[in-house]
Amino acid sequence: MEVRKTPKADLENKKGYFFEIGMILALLVVFGAFSLKSYDKQTVNQLQIAADDVPEEIIPITEQKVKPPPPPPPRQVTQIKIVEDDVEVEDDLDIDVEADDATEFEEYVPPEEEEEEVEEQQIFQVVENMPEFPGGRSALMKYLATNIKYPPYAKEAGIQGRVFINFVVETNGNITNVKVLRGIGGGCDEEAIRVVKSMPKWSPGMQRGKPVRVSFNLPVKFTLQ
Repeated sequence: MEVRKTPKADLENKKGYFFEIGMILALLVVFGAFSLKSYDKQTVNQLQIAADDVPEEIIPITEQKVKPPPPPPPRQVTQIKIVEDDVEVEDDLDIDVEADDATEFEEYVPPEEEEEEVEEQQIFQVVENMPEFPGGRSALMKYLATNIKYPPYAKEAGIQGRVFINFVVETNGNITNVKVLRGIGGGCDEEAIRVVKSMPKWSPGMQRGKPVRVSFNLPVKFTLQ
């Protein structure tokens, strides 16, 4: 009987494909075998814990001696001085043992204590009567014009203007704490201070009828002719 086989079912034609697939699989297996890593076996030794046979040191218990507290200080004995009956005791109090509600008493008047006058150190800016130069303002301007010497450097440099000086007129009229509030330089500031310090005593400022310290501002004018 003749075997009938279709060309598609014939495997003889596909031997080449199966051979190539087999070779590929064999190469993959060989390559995988070479890529595997091998590890050396390690022997793990178990640690043996040795017991410490050293006997425990016994610390002896020491007794701490507590110091006794210091003795209390001796009490101070107050000596009582006995005064004889015949000693006269000065006493300004007059006690009436027979006084009753109808007895009249003199009103007690406490002694007057003298108040110490404290010197007032406050410096006033404005007071009832401001301090004044002897002879008034016109005399002050005349004094400044007569005593001021124009500094040579300021004269050569053409410096002129007003130097504002501040000072304190004390209760006795003396001039203290002289300083420059605003200057022009060139030696004019120093000359203004010198002239103000050399001024005679002023009439002190008055507040409530008493002389007080007063701060005073004075402009000193320097003008080239």
